Amino acid sequence: MELDIAVMVLAGFTLLNLIYYFFFARLGFSKIVDLVPSKEPVSVIVCSKNEQENLKELVPLLLQQDHPNFEIILINDASIDDTLDVIEEFQAQDSRVVKVNVENNESFWGNKKYALTLGIKKAIHNKLVFIDADCRPASDQWLSHIAFHLHQEKTIVLGYGGYARKKNSLLNALVRYETGMTALQYMSYALYGNPYMGVGRNLAYTSKQFYDVRGFMNHMNILGGDDDLFVNQAATHKNTTVSLHPDSFTTSEAKNTWSAWWTQKRRHVNTSKHYKKKHKFLLGLFYLSQIGFILSAITAFIFGNWMIALGIVLLRYLIVCIVVGRGLLRFRESGIIYILPFLELLLIFTQLGLFFSNTTNPPKRWK
Repeated sequence: MELDIAVMVLAGFTLLNLIYYFFFARLGFSKIVDLVPSKEPVSVIVCSKNEQENLKELVPLLLQQDHPNFEIILINDASIDDTLDVIEEFQAQDSRVVKVNVENNESFWGNKKYALTLGIKKAIHNKLVFIDADCRPASDQWLSHIAFHLHQEKTIVLGYGGYARKKNSLLNALVRYETGMTALQYMSYALYGNPYMGVGRNLAYTSKQFYDVRGFMNHMNILGGDDDLFVNQAATHKNTTVSLHPDSFTTSEAKNTWSAWWTQKRRHVNTSKHYKKKHKFLLGLFYLSQIGFILSAITAFIFGNWMIALGIVLLRYLIVCIVVGRGLLRFRESGIIYILPFLELLLIFTQLGLFFSNTTNPPKRWK
C-alpha cells in the first residue's frame, strides 16, 4: 500500500506541475505580429548610474534606430564616474538626446524610481520605451517593434531582455535559462490576460498610464520594482500586451561571477513579495509543484514502484523539454535546451537559497 501511495503522490505533483507547463505552451506557439510602420513619436528612457562605458556603446545604437520621430532621455542618477560628461557629449552632438541630471535627494536617497520619475516628466511624448544602459537592441527595428504595440487600449508592452551567450560557462547557461523561464511565465500570464511583471531591460508604457496610477508612489519606498511592481500594479487584461518578434528583443552581458549574480537576483526576488496576492499564490504554487515533483520522485524511486515512477518522470521531462524548448527557441536560446533537466534542478535549489538569504538579510540598495 505504501508503494502505491508514493507513486500516487508523485503523479499528483507531476499533474499539478504539468498544468502550468501546458499553460506556458501558448507562448511558444503564439503568432508573431508583423510590424506596421508608425510615425507616432516616442521617448526612449535610459536610467544610468555609473554607466559611462555602456552609454558609449548603447546611445549610438539608439540613434541608429529606424524610427522617424523619437527622443532619447538620458538620466544620470547621481553617478560618481563620468556618466554625466558622456551624456552631455551626446547631447551636444545630436538634438534628439535630452539630459536629466539627478542629484541625491534625502527623501529618495539612491532610489532609481525617483530618477526615472524625473526622466518621465522630462519626456515630451506619450509613448515611453525603457531600456537599461547595459542592454543592446537586437536590431535597428527594436524601437519600432516595441512602440508599435502601444496603440488604442494597449498602454503597456512587455518585451524580452535576454543575455549574451558565453561559451563553457555554467553560470551563463543558468542565467540564460532563468531569464528564459521567467519570460516564459510572465509573457504567458499576460497572453492569458493576467499580467504580473515586466523587465526594465525592455519595457514600454504610456505616460498617461504612468500618471493614472500615480507613477511609483505606491511602492516608492521599496527597493527595486520600477519595472515588475509597476506592471503588477498597473497592468490588466485589457491594457497589456507582449512583443515576441526577435527584432524587438534586447541583449545584456550577464554577470560573470556567482557572487555578482547572487546579489542581482536577491534584489529581484526581494520585490516579488509585494506582488498582488493572486500572483504570489500562483507563482508559489508553481514553485511548490517543482519542489514537490523532485522530492516525491526521489521518494517513489526508493519506496515505490520504481518502474512506474521512472515512466512518470520521463513523461514529465519530455513534456517540459518540448514546452520550455519551444519557448527558448522563440527567445533564440537553443544552445541550452540539451541540459534543461540539470539547469532546472540547479535553478530550483538556487531560488530556495535566495529565499532564505533575503529572509535573513534583505538587500538595501538598487545598485
